Amino acid sequence: MLSPMNINHLLQQLVITAPPFLFALTVHEFAHGYVAYKLGDPTAARLGRLSLNPMKHLDPLGVLAFFLTKIGWAKPVPIDARYFRNPGRDMLLVALAGPGMNLALAVASTLSAKVIIFASAGLPAFLDFLVQPLLLMTVASIWINLMLAVFNLVPIPPLDGSRVLGSLLPPHMARSYARLEPYGFIIVLILFYTGILPRLIMPIVSFAQAIIMG
Repeated sequence: MLSPMNINHLLQQLVITAPPFLFALTVHEFAHGYVAYKLGDPTAARLGRLSLNPMKHLDPLGVLAFFLTKIGWAKPVPIDARYFRNPGRDMLLVALAGPGMNLALAVASTLSAKVIIFASAGLPAFLDFLVQPLLLMTVASIWINLMLAVFNLVPIPPLDGSRVLGSLLPPHMARSYARLEPYGFIIVLILFYTGILPRLIMPIVSFAQAIIMG
């Protein structure tokens, strides 16, 4: 049974992590749709997914999974490779756009955190109630964006890593590989609860965080 103290801690964690998580998911999916659009695929735009509105991209199960397990996802942006002039190359660029944007946000969040720390050094103590939550959100944003980047590069359909790998495979192998997609999240959940997935991605996330935070 949760005590009032535990409930208060969970609420604080929710307030700190929810904004950067929702923003990271939104920008990730927007990046996929935007790059696809620039390469000739209007599918995401026609379906209203070329948007920075989080409600357009949220997967309730993916959001719940994040707050329970620290690994989450959004609704994949629909991509139609038939619009691409060079399907293999263009699908690779679209697949890398989401994780690439998360890496960029992680670097931007690191710089922002350092600016906040530097700028707040001379501020009166009574302003801590404003500065501290902002700093905690910014630091959380670093880890969240790195986690999303690394997790999405796992080569299990429909994660971005599977699109990267599929774009590099011969067409007949890529088609066979894509047939795994209906079972992808079941495979992800099995790998998570057996501990294989956390052991795979968490050291990479921690290593990347150590590098960008200096």
